[in-house]
Amino acid sequence: MTVETELPESSRRHEPSSPRRPRWRVWTTRVLLTLLAVVVLTPLAVGFRVWYQARQDQRPTSDTIIVLGAAQYNGTPSPTLEWRLRHALALYQAHVAPVIVTVGGNQPGDKYFEAGAGKQWLEEHGVAAAQVVALKEGHNTLESMQAIGRLYKQRGWHTAVIVTDPEHSLRSQVMASDNGIQGATSPTRSGPSVQTRGTQFSYIVRETGGLLWYGLYGRFNGTM
Repeated sequence: MTVETELPESSRRHEPSSPRRPRWRVWTTRVLLTLLAVVVLTPLAVGFRVWYQARQDQRPTSDTIIVLGAAQYNGTPSPTLEWRLRHALALYQAHVAPVIVTVGGNQPGDKYFEAGAGKQWLEEHGVAAAQVVALKEGHNTLESMQAIGRLYKQRGWHTAVIVTDPEHSLRSQVMASDNGIQGATSPTRSGPSVQTRGTQFSYIVRETGGLLWYGLYGRFNGTM
């Protein structure tokens, strides 16, 4: 037989209660958790947008087809640039736009420009010289888009289909928009940048970082 004993009222009244956390600690924890969520979720969201845009193929009838530059070797387009040019040529032959704009400067010591190498390749493949505009400016995407934006104002153009590598599509489109160009994207599906899933993943990571940097800093300082 067990006998239950009940604590006296006075003893129950003085039982220790769990200490309440100071209000500032509660708010500090909430703020830190919110910041952590932003730091983690923002790159994931941007990375998803990069991945999604890379899989789009937008080819509305436009004023021009813009071929973003890549390396050239003594006037010969690199494999990356050649695949972009091939895709632009196919769009031109499908009457997506009447003009192709090639863009890109040169490296110190080079005699040839990326834009010039692209123009020459297109002319050799049947595009009339008058239908190709070579902008020999820009050592990165933003500089190229700024140069194209100036050309668009001079010519009264507004729309474009941008040809580049898949994972580069979103950043190119954002920078085009910031320079007054209504840009759709039709990326190439061949070339070094799409050879393996590992390559594509590394490009997504790089482009996510590049777009975040541009959004936070480069957009206001004209860099990237």
